[in-house]
Amino acid sequence: MRARPWLLAATLACTAEPRSTPQVLVTIPRGATFRAAVDSLTARGVIESPGMFRLYARIRGLPRALKSGVYEFSPDEDWSIVVATLKSGRGAETRFTVPEGLWLVEVAALANAQLGIRRDSFLAAVRAPERLDQLGIAGRATTAEGYLFPTTYQLPVGIRARDLARVLTQEFLDHWRPEWDARLDSLRWSRHQAVTLASIIEAETRYAPDAPFVSAVYHNRLKRRMPLQADPTVVYAHGRRLRRVYENHLLRPSPYNTYLHPGLPPGPISQPGEESLRAALYPADVPFLYFVAQADGKHVFSVSYAEHLRAIRSIRRARD
Repeated sequence: MRARPWLLAATLACTAEPRSTPQVLVTIPRGATFRAAVDSLTARGVIESPGMFRLYARIRGLPRALKSGVYEFSPDEDWSIVVATLKSGRGAETRFTVPEGLWLVEVAALANAQLGIRRDSFLAAVRAPERLDQLGIAGRATTAEGYLFPTTYQLPVGIRARDLARVLTQEFLDHWRPEWDARLDSLRWSRHQAVTLASIIEAETRYAPDAPFVSAVYHNRLKRRMPLQADPTVVYAHGRRLRRVYENHLLRPSPYNTYLHPGLPPGPISQPGEESLRAALYPADVPFLYFVAQADGKHVFSVSYAEHLRAIRSIRRARD
């Protein structure tokens, strides 16, 4: 009986010598289809012939035995190893959720509490040159603050600090859309500037539909060279112990004090979610320059300062 060409190729792929190349992480989300899993493996360079691999994997029973998780493979990995790993799940998993708006130090504390990762080890991992190079912010930032994408992860038990940092930052890169780069060009912004503004929008916005309007206020202020006067940047300069911003707090000479320093702060102040990133890039087309929050978290937006003061008085009367 003659061997089928695709089966012969699959056999050769499975018996190839393992390569001593850097490992890559591949995330197979819970509920992912077999085709989606193969697409992820292909995108990360683990397999080069997805069609042939699908046929090989079906013969080995992978589709019905596919397990979610975060896996580590070599580029162009031996197919038999890929199939066996995805069928076994390679050990236990744990869920780890990074909420929107957390500071870097808070993500470190969460990783310590839930994953047993030392805070100093994680902070060192997100400051490592390879992480900053991966994100394209070497020379612009000293940490990956703003780039630890907020979502729920399926992680192997015992994950190391450097691998967690790599997973979180890779998730940011995977969520960054190609059309956003073109948008940056039209704004004449860097991605770091967009992430910085998105982190402020994230901190300011409790009512999601307000995000593009909050963004518009900041874009309009930047165009007019007005100070952003964003309270969350002042809180970031003081620390979470600051529950409410008073006038004396506005005098602290921090580079993150956007009352004292015009323009954007040096970098992000939290981990923005996808909606805040989109709002930073695509502000609403409105002339607003001011906003104030109501008790329910929604904002009242104003064009003039006089109108803004009236809105403040109205909200105070409603609260009283």
